Formats: sequence, C-alpha cells, structure tokens
Amino acid sequence: MKPCGRGDAEIGYPIILGHEGSGIVEKVGSEVKDFKPGDHVILSFYGCGNCINCLKGKPTKCLNYAANNLSGVRPDGSAHFTEDGHQVDDMFDQSSFTTTTVVRERNAVKVPKDLDLRKLGPLGCGYVTGSGTVFNTLKPEPGSTIAVTGTGAVGLAAMMAGKISGCTKVIAIDRVPERLELAKELGATDAINTNDQDMVKAIQDLTDGKGVDYIVDTTGVTKVMEDAIQALAQGGVLAAIAVTAQHIDVNTWNDLCPADRTIVGVNMGDSIPQVDIPRLIEFYKLGMFDFDKTEKFYDFDQINEANADSVSGKTIKPVLIIDKDYQPGD
Repeated sequence: MKPCGRGDAEIGYPIILGHEGSGIVEKVGSEVKDFKPGDHVILSFYGCGNCINCLKGKPTKCLNYAANNLSGVRPDGSAHFTEDGHQVDDMFDQSSFTTTTVVRERNAVKVPKDLDLRKLGPLGCGYVTGSGTVFNTLKPEPGSTIAVTGTGAVGLAAMMAGKISGCTKVIAIDRVPERLELAKELGATDAINTNDQDMVKAIQDLTDGKGVDYIVDTTGVTKVMEDAIQALAQGGVLAAIAVTAQHIDVNTWNDLCPADRTIVGVNMGDSIPQVDIPRLIEFYKLGMFDFDKTEKFYDFDQINEANADSVSGKTIKPVLIIDKDYQPGD
C-alpha cells in the first residue's frame, strides 16, 4: 500500500492508521525522563537523535527518517504491534487511530493542560510543515512578498507564518471561493481564484510586475508548480512541499539561472517539533495563528464522512474524536 496512492513509502496490511494524534500519557518506560503519566502530548515525526544531521539540529534530515517513520515497522524490522502473534504495521511511527498507542519519547511534544487537546493534534504535521517552511526554510524578511498555492491546512499555516514574518503581500491562491474567504480572514492581503484568473498575470499585477519573493506550493500540481516558477521575482524562491507523483518541466537556464531563482524541497517544515510546536502554540494564544478555524470535529465512526468532506474541500482539517468523554482542562 502507498499512502494516498502517492509517494514512495511502502506499508502493508494489517495496519493501524492515523497521525497528527494528541492524547494523555498513560504509562512510560523505565528510561523515559521527560514525560510522566497524566502529561498532555501531541505526536510528530521521529528523528533518531544520533546521526550527524540530528546532532546538527536537523531531525527532518535524519539519515534514518524513512526507516523510523515510513516503513511501518521499527528500524530493526520488528513490529510495533502484533495481533495473535502476527505483525501489525504502524503509520508514521504513531498509529493514532486507537484508544491507546505506543510511541517513542522523541515522537511526543508536551503541551499545556489548559488547552483543548482535540484541536492540537494537527500541529504535529500539517501546521508545523506549512509554518516551518516559512519560518525555518524561507525566512522571509519583513517587507518581502509571499504567495501560497493551495489553501488547505498546510497552505494556510504557511500563509499565517508569512503574515507573522512581516510580509507586506501575502497572496492566497486556490480555486475554492470559501477557502479563499477563510484565507483572507486569517490574514491574506490578496486572493487569486485560478478558476477565472491567470495566476502568473495576477501575481505580477499585484506586485507591479516584479513577481513575488517567495512561493510555497502545497498542491503538487504540474501546471501550478510550473506557473509558480514564472511568478517568482528576481532572486525568488519556490518551496515545493506537496506529496505528489506529478513532475515539472524545468529548463535550468531559461527558468532559473538568469533570474537567480531557486526551487527547494522541504520535509516537515525543517522543524524541530519540541521547539516549533510550542512556538506555534504561543502564536495561537496571542491570536496570531488561528489554526483551529480550519478544523471540524467528527466522531470516529464518522470517518468516511470526514474523509469525503476533506476530499471535496468542504472541510479543511477534519479531526476525528476517539474519546467522546474528554473535556478540555481534564
């Protein structure tokens, strides 16, 4: 099985799916030092902590990233879970579609108990990916310009990060009017609907013909990515962060070199979850990162409805509730 039918990560059946989980610690192993029963946590990816890139503070570039997060098993090949003596694969080293799961210490990020755990899980992947791409990779200067193609959860997180960073133009690009309205509510200075506007021309019109300094593409669509390159200003940077099987046709000289443009791939927003997620929570508490406006809660038995609403664009970030008895502040 390939997740969403895209990408190269191979996992098998049976499997416990689910990521972007949040919950309350029930038990810890004897060597765990930073967590105790009762702690509230959200789950993110696992960096080994020992390879050269982890030691440099770049866990998204962990040399063992695929083995730890995308293989469905532990790096040594053993199973996280078994049933009747048979292996059950895990997802993203988390498997959060359960009442109880088993994770490693570096998967977890402690969060304040007074916040609603139901809202916080997506900070562990989508929101930290979009915002981290801006904060950690692009690092836009105050007064610069940024556009985001695709206003799902990842794109809106990138857009809010652009606003926080002081970008004077924050351009949201999509073809769903309701999503563009939410983007403007969350801080976009301008919105482009590609159903009736040419993206490149619209960006040039908004920037006096210069193009934008930064673009974050969350669509993975060939034409959108190729148009994004053409919409970059001199010295502009495109961050391509979508999971996609599509390809782009780029002439390095005509498209990149004379204009000194750059294309970068970014994994998980170049983030350190234990650093970046608490920062996002502080922005949220200050009213600067209103990620919860993208969310809608569904009971777990509504999973098919949640998936359909996500695919159709009706809901940006469906959140499945497994513990119906949980109350914020518990």
